Amino acid sequence: MRVTALIATFRQLWRLLFVIGVFVRSGLDYRLRGGKGWSKSRRAEWLGKWSSAMLRGVGYELRVVGSPPTGGFVAPNHLGYIDILVLASVSPQAFLSKSDVADWPVIGLYTKMAGTLYIDRGRRSDVATKEEEFAKVIEAGLNMTFFLEGTSTDGNTILPFRSSLLAPVVKNGWLITPAYLQYECAQGDPRMDVCWWGDMGFGSHLLRMLRVKKVYATVVFGSSRHPGDDRKRLAVELQEDVERLRKCSAEL
Repeated sequence: MRVTALIATFRQLWRLLFVIGVFVRSGLDYRLRGGKGWSKSRRAEWLGKWSSAMLRGVGYELRVVGSPPTGGFVAPNHLGYIDILVLASVSPQAFLSKSDVADWPVIGLYTKMAGTLYIDRGRRSDVATKEEEFAKVIEAGLNMTFFLEGTSTDGNTILPFRSSLLAPVVKNGWLITPAYLQYECAQGDPRMDVCWWGDMGFGSHLLRMLRVKKVYATVVFGSSRHPGDDRKRLAVELQEDVERLRKCSAEL
């Protein structure tokens, strides 16, 4: 047991250094290549490249079931910050995040570099102001991903999808694709070691995750669909779609 613990500690420290190194290298890559003037597509490419590098270095193995859409909205369940890296490594995309993330130390800066859009969840009318930015993402041939549960969970349940964010999707008839995310661990508990939810601290959770020997991440994509004309009905149907993908994932 003592040897096992020492190995896990060494793994944790090595990976922590690796994570810091990826942040430094990706930041330099952005700055030296003139990232401030990049298009949305270039930012999505940058995010995907460094997300893949990060996941490989911290012991993630990724499996994709179904076909990722190209140029539409994606509505997955939400298990924590690692979802961003997993989805970005699968296909070029931008993300919608709550506005306070922009002010987080370090992380906030990198989300801006990646072309993230922000929304004030306390202001219902704020989503209407993002319609033009959504359109630019879709016109660039990228996916626009948002987490309709409004928060992350431990994966045991999928929370009701919020319909307010779907108003621009319904108005413009943009295609939307349900997706299901799942994590499994070798020598770890995905609920506590991968999923980030509740009142978990970011730093302590990251250190715990870096101790896990291997994480198997699965992304299951459903079929793209037209949104119809009722955002509330669409929210319910998308949640049901993700629930079905969850059951299909269990049978794979």
